[in-house]
Parts: sequence; structure tokens; C-alpha cells
Amino acid sequence: MLHTEGLGKQFQLHLQGGLRIPVLEQVDMQVNAGECVALVGPSGAGKSTLLRSLYGNYRADTGHIRVRHEGAEVDIARAAPRLVVQVRARTLGYVSQFLRVVPRVPALDIVADAARNMTPDQARARAAEMLLRLNIPTRLHQLPPATFSGGEQQRVNLARGFIGRHPILLLDEPTASLDNANRDIVVAMIREAKQDGIAIIGIFHDTEVRDAVADHLYHVTPMQDS
Repeated sequence: MLHTEGLGKQFQLHLQGGLRIPVLEQVDMQVNAGECVALVGPSGAGKSTLLRSLYGNYRADTGHIRVRHEGAEVDIARAAPRLVVQVRARTLGYVSQFLRVVPRVPALDIVADAARNMTPDQARARAAEMLLRLNIPTRLHQLPPATFSGGEQQRVNLARGFIGRHPILLLDEPTASLDNANRDIVVAMIREAKQDGIAIIGIFHDTEVRDAVADHLYHVTPMQDS
């Protein structure tokens, strides 16, 4: 579903004379349908940079990111921005650590808006189901999440990410702010997604969660100072 070839990424510090900081080099990895690949490595190794590069938030400097999209192969590292947006809408989902809070928009609508291939009524019904499963009570569904706790916002974010049923899903520490009960619910959701053939790449700092969902580990190695 997704594989990289020789992927590399550097950051250029324009305020420090154009100094270039290498972060990723020669990343070769793949994930198949129904598999979960966990990115592992020490803090600062580049795991989040790799995930954002796969999603196209960061433009790769070298190599390729090949994604299976509607029967064809798209290189996210080289694709035009409009095509990247199409791939995100239909194929490549992403759950970040933090919800981008939209002022005055209720939690239910934030989740329902990410549904695919549903009527508006179906999307809202499914969004309500997912929020309840993630222990967001009905009384909060019509409220904007701006005043929610960090854990509640993360659960809204997870509901939004999973409702889309994208064939490929990127997860950035999906249980970071959750208690044990809600963590177990997310583990079950990831397992169900795998059973449905969804390919998952994620960062899981909780080793119990990682061990429960990961089929393979990809070690992200820190770049050595020159």
C-alpha cells in the first residue's frame, strides 16, 4: 500500500546562514494491507518527520514515497500539491497528537465532516457512534471541543481519523493523553482497522500499545553529526 525508496529529508536554517540539518537518509520501508508498522527510535531520531513526510506535510529532498491510490501508484515526494490533496481525501488518513480546534463547530460536525461515502445523516449517525465508543458523552457532541480536556480532544481527533476509513492510516502517538480504559478502546479500533485491510504506520511511545498492534518495527536511526 505504501513504500519508500531512498527517502531523505533535511531542514535548512535560514537564520543561521542556510545551515542544513540532515534528519532522514535512505529510508526504505513498506506497509501492506492489513499490517501495522511501528516507527521506533530515540527522541529526536526523526520519527515524526518521517510520518509528516509520508503525508506530504514535509517535502522529501531525496527518494520516493509510493502510495497505492485508486488502482494507481502516486509518488507523494514528487506529486503536484493538488494530487497530494486528492490522495489525502481518498486514500491517506492522518491522526496527529493534537486536534485542530475549529471555533464554534460542534464535535459531532468535526467528526462527521471527515466521513467518506456517506450521506450527511449517515455521517452524523456514525460520528455519534464513534464519539460514544470513545467515551465522549452525548451532552458534549453539540459543543465545540475548544473547552474539552486534552484527552477528550484527542478522542475527538481519533474519531475523526478513523471515521474516514482511509486505506492507509498514519497515527502519531494516538494514545498519548489517554487513560487505560480509552487506550484499550483505541487498541481495539486499530485491530479492527487491520482486519478490514487498512495499512497503518504509527508512532507508539506506549510499548504495551505498540506490542499489541504492531506487525513490524521500523527503526529510525538518528543521523550522526559530521
